[in-house]
Amino acid sequence: MTTLTHNDIEIAVRAADHFTRLYYKTYDSPTRVEDLPHFYRPTSALTWNGTPYQGEAGVRELLSKMPATTHEVQSFDCHPIPGSQPPSLMVTVSGTVIHGKGPAGNPASTPSKSLDGQPRVFSQTFMLAPDTAAPKTAPGEVAKYYVNADTMRFVG
Repeated sequence: MTTLTHNDIEIAVRAADHFTRLYYKTYDSPTRVEDLPHFYRPTSALTWNGTPYQGEAGVRELLSKMPATTHEVQSFDCHPIPGSQPPSLMVTVSGTVIHGKGPAGNPASTPSKSLDGQPRVFSQTFMLAPDTAAPKTAPGEVAKYYVNADTMRFVG
């Protein structure tokens, strides 16, 4: 059994913070359909509000039919999973997301239950795996990870 050290946890939290900032910045960018799939691998599993998608192609499919987004991350937590070095990470993120231009940008005829423009509370959980194909990191440097599994759900 592998025991996690305080240093392992510190590095994992730094990696999760870096990942979270970069992931949602990319998700909200105009080039997200091309760029966000790079966070995934062909074997990655994504479940978006109960709908399954597979790998980079699935992420691209989901994003291509979704309006632009603006995420506001309110909190995240990271749990290193012992067994590999660096350890896999389970990252949970809570926040709000607006699809489209926001309520003020919608025409008056937009239904109130429309996904477009309404701020929604979300919870997203990632299982990040160390990217063995990435260049090796220096001691103390944040490891490179990819999304092995991802589940997102609106909670409000």
